[in-house]
Amino acid sequence: MGIIAPARAMERVVGVADLKVSGTAGERLITYALGSCLGIVVHDPVAGVAGMLHVMLPTGTIDPVKMQDKPAMFVDSGVPLLFKECYKLGARKERMQVKVAGGAHAGASEEDDRFQIGKRNMIALRKLLWKNGVMVHANDTGGIQTSRTMWVDVASGEVTLKINGTESKL
Repeated sequence: MGIIAPARAMERVVGVADLKVSGTAGERLITYALGSCLGIVVHDPVAGVAGMLHVMLPTGTIDPVKMQDKPAMFVDSGVPLLFKECYKLGARKERMQVKVAGGAHAGASEEDDRFQIGKRNMIALRKLLWKNGVMVHANDTGGIQTSRTMWVDVASGEVTLKINGTESKL
């Protein structure tokens, strides 16, 4: 039986097909096991608001019922919801910075990745943001069977990635 380390006192875990937003300085949002999924962080430095989304698939049109029940599962329904939840805490679109991680290929090579979910997630995200006048400020996406852990400090908006035990800033 393994021991699970307790979450930090001011740490909120964003699960798969989940989103969290915060305006609490000292808090951090974290998500684990980003493979082909995308971790999307938005931050408004003036309002001190950050949000994190862990999406699995590019579009909910494949299952409208699931899209209604779990909008954070899909890029096309989760991203608008993420922005709207941040607006409720005082964030404004024109100040939002977007950082993205994940989108890895699931196969042994890009050619072996039959469904190309990671690549399609990133294309759907860029298309959606572009249509709404929002750019991705930084990203660490792609790779072959790469698993990433991502966290954001709510006050500073600093995003950190952990890949194969090595941490880096995004």
